[in-house]
Amino acid sequence: MARTASALHILVKHKEQAEDILKQLNKGAKFHVLAKKHSTCPSGKKAGGSLGEFTKGTMVPAFDKVVFSKEILTPHLVKTKFGWHVIKILYRT
Repeated sequence: MARTASALHILVKHKEQAEDILKQLNKGAKFHVLAKKHSTCPSGKKAGGSLGEFTKGTMVPAFDKVVFSKEILTPHLVKTKFGWHVIKILYRT
């Protein structure tokens, strides 16, 4: 079972905006460009949405579940207490 992961994310307030970002990514838009433009998380502006490497249990449960169970390199949507996240899992170890 994976213990660490690295992921990118874009945090927005509304599901519709998250879905629109997901559509743009599926059409070939660059994740870091959309993160800098839309994300309300400081990681968007500073690191293009990069959260770096983190251990299982570090993030809120819904976020953690997606990162440690869903397909790598495919953008996913998840809602947490912070808002809507578009998550791209880079790797798990």
